[in-house]
Order: sequence, then structure tokens, then C-alpha cells
Amino acid sequence: MNYLFTVPDYKKIRVIIDTDAACEADDPFAIVQGLLSPKLIVKGIVAEHFVEEGSMEKSLTEINTILDAMDMKVPALAGNKGPLMENADQDSVEVSEGVRFIIDEALKEDDKPLFILCQGAITNVAAAFTKCPEIINRVTVIWIGTHGEGNVTAPFREFNAGNDIQAANLVLKSGTDLWLVPSDVYSTITIGIAEMQRRILPCGKIGKHLFENLDSYNQSENAFWTKGESWSLGDSPAIALALNPDCGKYVITNAPDVLSDTSSKANPDNPIIRIYKNVDSRYILEDLIAKLEIFTNR
Repeated sequence: MNYLFTVPDYKKIRVIIDTDAACEADDPFAIVQGLLSPKLIVKGIVAEHFVEEGSMEKSLTEINTILDAMDMKVPALAGNKGPLMENADQDSVEVSEGVRFIIDEALKEDDKPLFILCQGAITNVAAAFTKCPEIINRVTVIWIGTHGEGNVTAPFREFNAGNDIQAANLVLKSGTDLWLVPSDVYSTITIGIAEMQRRILPCGKIGKHLFENLDSYNQSENAFWTKGESWSLGDSPAIALALNPDCGKYVITNAPDVLSDTSSKANPDNPIIRIYKNVDSRYILEDLIAKLEIFTNR
């Protein structure tokens, strides 16, 4: 990249991006921002499942489409094909190539900390923790998911937690260093589609893909929940907080339990985690667009 600045080596971190990239249109923007950020050493991108048959495979295809459009070579790995099995243990848990990759990277001796940036169901991380509990204290997990702290009746079924509630509760109770970005926070990263046309579409092959992929999804029946000419890039805080943990305000509190309808239930016996109460959408969106523009003009 044609950056006129450098990031000191000691400030760089290793990251694994775990993403349901083909689910809807926001994941690709977050993936691109991660790949274009010099602070982040992207070790691999792991595909996550969602509600459709063959969804993990669709996510993997989208990851490879993004890498091809950017002419980048980063390991793209198949994750688990569906939710964590009930009562899964070390012997029975599914260990996909993506789960194995998470385990192997977490076990490496490296002076740069490892962050797992989760933009969907948290199945792959839960499977890795189940198979190899010793990595629980060797990673920081940033997860876009749940309705947050305390007793919160679900205003809607929260998609990421709802796609694997068992995995959600396993990670919430694991004691790992967890930074949670709940629904009332990730939904605030709003951008107009007109602004995307003006500022993202012109950014080469990847800008064209990002814009056309979003526009296509916006026209589909799956986008019934959107407002028409704006979008929430709700997965982007996972990248932004890895870049700058202080781009939002957070509380340190007990992790909630996630109920079957994705409501949150306070549980004082759960481990302490970080839960973000807000994030700086201006910083997140402008950083993404600036990096795309610089990348295009390299």
C-alpha cells in the first residue's frame, strides 16, 4: 500500500478474521478494512456458517472473491459447517481446517498478541476452545453479537448469537479476554448508499464489488429489514477496535447469558468481559474509505 506513514512494529498485532462473509453486505467492507490496515497482520480469514444450506461454503467463496479483487494472498479457510453440537467435547467437536488454524496460530510463541475478530456466529472460536482449552487465555476475541449486558428482552432475534446460541454461551462463559459489541452499538455504523456510490464505487475492482454486492442484496427479499437507501456496516467495529480500542466507550462487567430467543440475562457468576456502549462511526467509516482510496491510487 502507498502509505506515507508507518506503524511501529511493536504496535502491530496478529489477527484472524472469522466471518459469515456471504450472509449479507456488511462483512466484505470489514474484511477489506482489515486487509488494508498496516497495524493488522492478517494471518488468515475463516469462513463462518449462517442460516442457509451450504452457507459456510458461500462465505468461503465470498472471501476468495474479495482477495482476488484486491490481488492479495491471505489464507482463506473453511470453518465448521453448522452450529456447535449439543454436549460437544474435545473428542466429538467438529474441527474444520479453520478451527485447526485458530488453534495452531494461538499456540504459536509470538511477541505479537493474537486477536480473533468475529463477524457472525461464534462457532469456530467455540469449537477451538472446546478442542484446545489452553488457547482460551492466549487470545483476545472481539465479537459483534448479542443484545449486551444485563437483562435485555430481545427487540429482535440477534442474528450472530442466534445462529449458534450454545457457542455464544460457551465463549461468554469461557473466561477469555472478550470484547463484545452488542446490537445497539453495531447498528449505529450507518452510511448512505449514495455516499457509497460517490466514494466507494470508484475505488477499483474491490470498490465496484463492494458497491454492487451491497446494491444487489438491497434489492433482494432478504433485505426486508433495511431502510432502503442506507446501510449499517455493523461488522466494521471488530476491525476498528483492533486498530484503536479507544474509538468507543466500554464497561467492564459480567458476561450475560444468551437465552433461546437471544434475550440477554444477567449472570453475576459469569466472567468479567468488556462490553462496548458506543463506537465512533465517523472514525470507522472515514478510515475505511481513506484506505480504499489510497489502495486504488497505489
